[in-house]
Amino acid sequence: MGERATAIQLMAGVEALEPNSLINEGVNLMMFGMGFVFVFLTLLVFATGLMSRLVTKYIPEPAPVAAKSRRSAAVAAPAPADDSQLVAVLTAAIKQYRSRHPR
Repeated sequence: MGERATAIQLMAGVEALEPNSLINEGVNLMMFGMGFVFVFLTLLVFATGLMSRLVTKYIPEPAPVAAKSRRSAAVAAPAPADDSQLVAVLTAAIKQYRSRHPR
């Protein structure tokens, strides 16, 4: 019966693969796929670089427009405030935190 199954496989065009042959076919297919992906990605890098150069050559960046100041020159900066109250509040907050969370 083994001869008959082999003959049927050969007539159907199916080659009987041995384990080593199957591994070789898998490695062969893997290398072909990896090579195809490598070539495709290399071409993609070159195409992207070419497109970038073409865009910068034929469509230059617009000149930056000077931003208008929202503040008028007549408005002076606010006078520096007395920060002693702020320092006192921050000091109290730090002391309270450290008393609740000892190291």
